Amino acid sequence: MTDWLIELMETLGAPGAGLAIALENLFPPLPSEVILPLAGFTASQGEMNLLSVLAWTTAGSVVGALALYWVGALLGRERTLALAARLPLLKVSDVARTEAWFLKHGRKTVFFGRMIPIFRSLISVPAGVERMPLGVFTLLTTAGSLLWNTLFVLAGYFLGENWALVETYVGLGTNLVIGLVLLAVLVFAGVRLGELRKGRHAYRG
Repeated sequence: MTDWLIELMETLGAPGAGLAIALENLFPPLPSEVILPLAGFTASQGEMNLLSVLAWTTAGSVVGALALYWVGALLGRERTLALAARLPLLKVSDVARTEAWFLKHGRKTVFFGRMIPIFRSLISVPAGVERMPLGVFTLLTTAGSLLWNTLFVLAGYFLGENWALVETYVGLGTNLVIGLVLLAVLVFAGVRLGELRKGRHAYRG
């Protein structure tokens, strides 16, 4: 992957870094924790302009986020509710509660969500489903992405040839997030299965 990114940046320059980040939003296995520090390191070697890297990677983040926003918008609230009704262990009321929470905290969620691994991409979909005003979504996404990108690009810029250390330490945080998500899913499934069993016993009784 690193070789591919280097070749992309050598061919396209800073726009290549922006393209990689746009793809990272759509395909999370492409980690920004690798792309951004590598772009910063490349800039430190004088092969790209640092400000151009920040501008293009932020633009790439916004483009990728907007693509997922429109996926959510096309899916829509009614389709989301219909899908929830068909999924095992999930209730329409679960979606309704999530919707109420997002309507109350959506702006903060979009802004800070751009700085959380995994959720960086996913947060755009519910924003589209709820039709958050496009201007507000774009502004919050741009601000959050600029902070995240600047942090990692500058880390790669100042670490130089040790830029890969960023991926090592951030990877620990990513694994923690994944672990917490899996734990939350298991707890949710356990609670919902317990409710179903109680309901069956009550029905039989």
